[in-house]
Amino acid sequence: MKSQTSGAAANFRSMKFKTGLIFAGVLGVASYFAAPLQTCRAQATDLPSKAPAGVTSSQQNPLQIAILHWYNANLTTQFTTGKSPYGVAFDGVNLWISNFGANTVVKVRPSDGTILSTSPVGTNPIAIAFDGANIWVANINSSNVTKLNGGTGAVMGTFTVGTQPDALAFDGTNIWVTNDGSNNVTELAASTGATKGTFAVGTNPAGVVFDGTNLWITNNGAATVTKMSTAGKVLGTFPVGTEPTGIAFDGTNIWTANFGSNNVTKLNLSGTVLGTFAAGAGPNGIAYDGANIWVTDFNGLSVTKLKASSGATLSTINVGAEPAGVAFDGASIWVTNFGGTTASKL
Repeated sequence: MKSQTSGAAANFRSMKFKTGLIFAGVLGVASYFAAPLQTCRAQATDLPSKAPAGVTSSQQNPLQIAILHWYNANLTTQFTTGKSPYGVAFDGVNLWISNFGANTVVKVRPSDGTILSTSPVGTNPIAIAFDGANIWVANINSSNVTKLNGGTGAVMGTFTVGTQPDALAFDGTNIWVTNDGSNNVTELAASTGATKGTFAVGTNPAGVVFDGTNLWITNNGAATVTKMSTAGKVLGTFPVGTEPTGIAFDGTNIWTANFGSNNVTKLNLSGTVLGTFAAGAGPNGIAYDGANIWVTDFNGLSVTKLKASSGATLSTINVGAEPAGVAFDGASIWVTNFGGTTASKL
């Protein structure tokens, strides 16, 4: 156990939850808004018909207008998925979410959040990937991965990998697993689960993504990202922010979520840094929606939306406690709220 490592895996291993700070922050916001609302009482007819409870008139209170706009802009739909949800992936039809605290994976219908199946997996499932037919789950505290049937959720196999597997990616043929505790990645045949190779990378590999040709791996303990061929050859190691965790590919460039420096790094496929952009507190998960980059702010109860072309911040949206994973379902963004039992749909 590495007490000095921050990223996602270290948060879970050390179990340093921040619920006290979360509730304090919520109470602080409530207190800030409560006094103006209690002292302003004008004509309720000035408000939209579906105004939030407690808001009266907007005609003589500009602050109430601001509060109402803030409320609408930050409103998200939440669905209960299980204890401490973390990983999330979309299979083209449904979402799959790993419940870190329940050792299960649920299959969720995106239209209404209905749970279609629940599957037992290994200890503390943290990441999920879809291989075009089946679901793969990294179980960080049992040092293995579980393969689930993409239709029924039935367990098809459990395969040993390195120590503390943290993330997964599919390259079209094989599954790649980052092993945070053993500083390497494991290559598995997607068809059988057989180990095809183990390759050294940087310190505490956390996230992994496939760009169509090569793999990119964030080294959480080294503030770098490794570019690797599908033959397991390291093609380069490039500096990014502190404690990089999540990683995404936007079709042209690579993005890393830097948990320790509260920012994201954009690199081209040669490894040149194109920009560093501020995010919220503890950037963790990262996803691309076809135009924008979405970053979960694990310590900030929010998600940051960035314009992929420029890195400009477009919005910050409140979600649940300790937002961890993020995925795009073709229409909406889904965020897992590790500090609770829900996933937010934006």
